[in-house]
Amino acid sequence: MAQYDEYFEECIRHYHFGIWADSLAITEYQVARGDQMSRIFANLGFTPAQSHRIVNAAYELFPPRRLRAGMNYYVFRTLDTIPEVTHIVFARGRNDFVVLDVQSDEFQASEYIMEEVLKRRYVEGVIQSSLWNALAGGGGNPLLSLHLSRIFAWQVDFTNLQRGDSFQIIYEVAYINDTIPLGIRSIEGAKFTHRNRTFTAIPFMQDSVRIFFDAEGYSLRRAFLRVPLEYSRISSRFSHGRMHPILRTVRPHHGVDFAAPMGTPIRTIGDGVVIERGYQPNGAGNFVRIRHNAAYVTTYMHLRNFAQGIQRGARVSQGQVIGYVGTTGLSTGPHLCFRVHRYGIPIDPLTMESPPDLPVHEALVDSFRVVKQNILAELNRFSAGIERIEDSESEGEGS
Repeated sequence: MAQYDEYFEECIRHYHFGIWADSLAITEYQVARGDQMSRIFANLGFTPAQSHRIVNAAYELFPPRRLRAGMNYYVFRTLDTIPEVTHIVFARGRNDFVVLDVQSDEFQASEYIMEEVLKRRYVEGVIQSSLWNALAGGGGNPLLSLHLSRIFAWQVDFTNLQRGDSFQIIYEVAYINDTIPLGIRSIEGAKFTHRNRTFTAIPFMQDSVRIFFDAEGYSLRRAFLRVPLEYSRISSRFSHGRMHPILRTVRPHHGVDFAAPMGTPIRTIGDGVVIERGYQPNGAGNFVRIRHNAAYVTTYMHLRNFAQGIQRGARVSQGQVIGYVGTTGLSTGPHLCFRVHRYGIPIDPLTMESPPDLPVHEALVDSFRVVKQNILAELNRFSAGIERIEDSESEGEGS
């Protein structure tokens, strides 16, 4: 058995893109600006007639128009005194390749997809300056912050994280060829402590959809998102009497201002219908108003422009981008003024409560309980140092 395993591992080491390369040399190239397939093949020693036939053989899988500067390609050559090209492999993507067999006049093309391997990872940390820095300092991918801000969008105010807030995350990273990282594929369990309250995220399949539930079996998704921007800071809060920065008069400010870079996407906090889209030169600038149900209406003001399809009567879904941060109307800089009315009365968006979207189905409660216990036990083992995942490799920038 040991001899068989050694033979099997030796075989794997000599296979590249599905090609047995034990007696071949492999050279990696990169498509230069202005390169064409015919020129690449000519540089490899093929005649114009051969180059034309190779292009035709590859046409269905890799037509010439798909060739882009910066693409990698690999050339396999024999180890003879005068090497001969046997295969040419073009990378269509990070794990997607077209293999050209040019060993004989019968040129052939085939696809080769490198299998993705998922590796389980764990990171924990305490926020001192920012979530991004805490993740990087703990050895995790900082882009996990995007995943957390979506999972805990209602429970945690990511625009106002506090020093001492903390997190634990189990996640999976996809690799090709067991070494090249493709990025974060999924969150497999998480805890986030914010303002001395700990929130838990348990992924669970329900109605063929992967949903994050809390420890009690209620969906983390709420009828409304907590804030309409992923990354921003609060520049002005809800008030019944605020000095207007331009008019210099005290007047109500029945909304929350989120300062953010120009063009930052703005998301509707809940499902609903656009009831108004317009422009007020001496007030809201470009604005969108959405009715969510009989009680709630939200307004998004000072937009640079509107997202495609945002018209009066359009239906929108929670988290859908409806516009982009601007400084239109009466505004001192790029920001979103976000307002909420309940039964026609303005309320503070930051203190608004929202019920869970849905709980675990009664018939699935026992299954959910098993999944929850396993995830919580795994988080506890990692936190206690009983179980560790070593990862000295870079995880890349994918998400």
